[in-house]
Amino acid sequence: MIPLEGLPLIQTGDNLGKMIVKNAETQGTPIQPGDVVVVTHVVVSKAEGNIVDLNTVKPSQRAIEIAKQTNKDPALVEIVLQETKDIVRLGQNSIITETHSGIICANAGIDHSNVSGDQKVVPLPKNPNASATAIRTEIKQYSGAEVAVIVADTHGRPFRMGEINVAIGTAGFNPIRDRRGEKDLFGYVLKIKQTAIADELASAAELVMGQASEGIPVAIVRGYKAYQPTENTNTTPLTRPKEKDLFR
Repeated sequence: MIPLEGLPLIQTGDNLGKMIVKNAETQGTPIQPGDVVVVTHVVVSKAEGNIVDLNTVKPSQRAIEIAKQTNKDPALVEIVLQETKDIVRLGQNSIITETHSGIICANAGIDHSNVSGDQKVVPLPKNPNASATAIRTEIKQYSGAEVAVIVADTHGRPFRMGEINVAIGTAGFNPIRDRRGEKDLFGYVLKIKQTAIADELASAAELVMGQASEGIPVAIVRGYKAYQPTENTNTTPLTRPKEKDLFR
């Protein structure tokens, strides 16, 4: 896990792929074929101009009612509703949502950390898989290397304390390693083993990226040989279908 240090604060319109390639070269760890580049959703949204000033938001009546239930800022709740396809559950201090891109998370993934200005928030990228694909294309353009890209976000988990990074957008590899049909150490044929390697790689990368003042929004995972390169998949297979979800 190689942290990419020294990146400047990302501004709207920045070419993330170009910046990642240049910074990796500067710190002596140039991008190599087969690398997995993990990027936090906050810098992706910033580069895409997806930032909201809550001072400019007029809450709807529904947002005001939900804000009272959840003890949240009505303007923030309004943005959560705008980013939400379906409310999964309301809690004392949280709104569990399904976003328009199919991601199930708290508060539609809207981030208030690592954003300048007390009233500015950063929603998730509108299409995280398309964002990952664009960054991958840019990295190939400026480095010549075929890589995989993960756009990551920090999520809590049902029944477990603490947050981990998960993949909300991917490009260039299959996010699930299907090992069904393989045999274990004692010859037993695996029947249900499917490993969410995109989430595992995102979470591992977070160990060197951090979640607070570290200022490291990108990490390079190098030497992981088990992923399957492909041009035709994204994070959709990682979301459990409603009919198989025991908690909705």
